Amino acid sequence: MTTVLVVDDEPQIRRALRTTLEANGWEVRTVGTGEEGVLSVAGGAPDLLLLDLGLPDLDGTEVLRRIRSFSDVPVIVLSVRETQADKVAALDAGADDYVTKPFGVEELLARARAAMRRVQPEDANAPLLQYGDLEIDLARRLVSRADDQVHLTPTEYGLLEALVTNPGKLLTHQWLLRKVWGQGYGTETTYLRTYVRTLRKKLGDDAAAPELIVTEPGVGYRWVADATG
Repeated sequence: MTTVLVVDDEPQIRRALRTTLEANGWEVRTVGTGEEGVLSVAGGAPDLLLLDLGLPDLDGTEVLRRIRSFSDVPVIVLSVRETQADKVAALDAGADDYVTKPFGVEELLARARAAMRRVQPEDANAPLLQYGDLEIDLARRLVSRADDQVHLTPTEYGLLEALVTNPGKLLTHQWLLRKVWGQGYGTETTYLRTYVRTLRKKLGDDAAAPELIVTEPGVGYRWVADATG
């Protein structure tokens, strides 16, 4: 059974989410503070985290940073904050998606299902890709550089997978958003810019002189590295 952890200081939101998620067959845990959220993830990793940003003790972005130091659990932020700056800050801190309150139940469920799909096991026959000292094991969803593991969030890995499995192709913003985030997306280019920037940093790719991911301004991105293995 899929386990969802809800971190929100509003009891009515926690109750509503518990009712909705349990009705869809998910096990639900709820806490009301950021510190409790960090400890709950550390004590028994959920399959999905729904996180409010306006918590009484810690800002949600700080909770995200702490959790990302030890866990790659998919995280969907639920917040009344709707400025681009807030969304970018949450994505930079490691969120996989961002839903503005008040939200529709069906929209939230669709985004939750999309987040869960990004962590499903791949085909056992998927290839092992090598690009110099960068190795991508698509079957085991593992990435390493010079034999050191590269820790990616589910969304970062989903973006990387979309790029490397379409080498040389120009992948548009809309195509990538729908492929990685789900069919309900297509215009959230801020998401892409944030994640491509983070992915490049983790892979050691210089945006000024890229060897892996090339930006096609106003259109999309292209994986240009040639496999060496």
